Amino acid sequence: MSGEEIRVRCCIAGGGPAGMMLGLLLARAGVEVAVLEKHADFLRDFRGDTIHPSTLDVMAELGVLEEFLRRPHDEVREIAAQVGAERIVLADFRHVPARCKFLAFMPQWEFLDFLAQHGRRYPGFRLRMRTEAVGLIEEGGRVAGVRATAPQGPLAVRADLVVAADGRDSTLRDAAGLRSDVLGAPMDVLWMRLPRRVGDPAATFGHAEAGRLFVMLNRGDYWQCAYVIPKGGFDEVRAAGLSALRQALVELSPFLADRVDALRSWDDVKLLTVAVDRLRTWHRPGVLCIGDAAHAMSPIGGVGINLAIQDAVAAANRLAPALRSGKLSEDDLAAVQRRREWPTRMTQAMQVAIQNRIVRRVLASRARLRAPLALRLLRRFPVLRRLPARLIGIGFRREHLDQRL
Repeated sequence: MSGEEIRVRCCIAGGGPAGMMLGLLLARAGVEVAVLEKHADFLRDFRGDTIHPSTLDVMAELGVLEEFLRRPHDEVREIAAQVGAERIVLADFRHVPARCKFLAFMPQWEFLDFLAQHGRRYPGFRLRMRTEAVGLIEEGGRVAGVRATAPQGPLAVRADLVVAADGRDSTLRDAAGLRSDVLGAPMDVLWMRLPRRVGDPAATFGHAEAGRLFVMLNRGDYWQCAYVIPKGGFDEVRAAGLSALRQALVELSPFLADRVDALRSWDDVKLLTVAVDRLRTWHRPGVLCIGDAAHAMSPIGGVGINLAIQDAVAAANRLAPALRSGKLSEDDLAAVQRRREWPTRMTQAMQVAIQNRIVRRVLASRARLRAPLALRLLRRFPVLRRLPARLIGIGFRREHLDQRL
């Protein structure tokens, strides 16, 4: 392959939350690392933007929490839902065992830009924008680097370790021949923005009616909206017309009547295809998958980013010493999977149960909805709201930075 060639200890494909966090942590630990991001910047809509209490703890352990929270964000201390005529608080974050007892909603470009800014403070950190990983370099039965395309032409990045953090449609995962188990999802999501006005509700909330689910995230001057549809149902929604979609939104949230015309065309509506899957093995000699490349998550709970960040912390803790010394082994890669596979399995099991027992039933329902028993218990016994808050905000296994690195 002609073109530029560089050499680093670790090459990370993908500048999302998992890739950027791992790049920062490895560089901080003295490992020379290159992060390849195929886009020219981080300014893309419709990315998840929840920053969980466990992630905020990581920022505190890095010593940058106060600086981080000066970036534009909203703080959410409870999540509520309207189920038919009943309003129910689903999760109360005021008691989570973390420094910050809230979810922070921050545009993901702000989060990624912050990580990049701090990564650049370390001499071993390289961030290559507009550089897309397109394949693997293999030598002697192991992965020895990445083939990429860059603005200047072909690029070869040789590395002791390649980390695929390039998302649920990972090119490198496929190139490595790693197989996944598909757990399935009964829904897809339509994402859109609508203006937020004085007098609107302040809370982030969801609304469920027979056959329909709608989630509204308070983003200050606008609502980030998720309209849940049956899997593969977008063609039917589109055939009914944009006016029918606007009317459905107004029926779910009547106060939107004076602004649904902001959806001027289908270009203002983005289809997010929901997938839930998990690799059987996350690694091969010389390559490791983390984040969505290893386990695509359902949007339920907005926990995908949290899982990705926790993967990055666990990977840095285990791999940094081996990469520094040049003694990385496949046992080290397997140890990362062992550490992170159990919380991934548990989280996905919880998501699939909610999908099948609640989301699927709501989308198929034609009768007036009544909140299921589990949700009615949350309304009757407020202390129970702490459990979903912990599962969303902390997860099944929280990772802390190894301060010896």
